Amino acid sequence: MTDNKEKKGVEDRRDFLKKAALSVAAAGTAAVASNSAGADEALDTSGTGYRVTDHVKAFYKSARF
Repeated sequence: MTDNKEKKGVEDRRDFLKKAALSVAAAGTAAVASNSAGADEALDTSGTGYRVTDHVKAFYKSARF
């Protein structure tokens, strides 16, 4: 009977650790999701955008794009 109690105790600890790891992962996912939603609001769109200048053309030529 002692073996059954010990096995049950080990299984209980393992279940606890599994659930704890899942809850930490879920909390991390929620934190990342809330940060990425705010990132769109802080985006600065006042720039002139992408321009192909001479140095960009030189890079494309050297990289063979």
